[in-house]
Amino acid sequence: LYSDISPLLKDPAAFGTLIDLLEDHLRASFPKIDFIAGLDSRGFLIGPPLAQRLGIGFVLIRKKGKLPGPTESVSYTLEYGKAELEIQSDAVEPGQKVVIVDDLLATGGTMCAACELVKKLKAEVLECLVIIELKLLKGSEKLRSIPFYSLLQYD
Repeated sequence: LYSDISPLLKDPAAFGTLIDLLEDHLRASFPKIDFIAGLDSRGFLIGPPLAQRLGIGFVLIRKKGKLPGPTESVSYTLEYGKAELEIQSDAVEPGQKVVIVDDLLATGGTMCAACELVKKLKAEVLECLVIIELKLLKGSEKLRSIPFYSLLQYD
């Protein structure tokens, strides 16, 4: 079974409702957020409109070699091999508060790597937020002490 947000993206009313729900959740949960960080690539679709609604900035977390300028990187293990993520070295300042967004959480490897990157820059990860969580794969358990939120969960 493949979980996909493409139908949601095709429907402007549904996508608007999604951003409304995520905005409401974040406003109720955190009095101060400095940045939304989006994971390559579908976090780039959710993060910017959400950041705009909240009146804050958006930063990119990308696959290795895709960002200009100095970067910080972290390697991590996937189900099928290894990968590397990067963030620009000046993306966030120490102590700033960041919410990391993506479309789906499966095994949690990519999200954990993103958290590690934000922490490398000495910023605080307030929460990891996704649209869909595949609970059977137990990815949220890997996040340990980092708050996690998903709109939909599938077993």
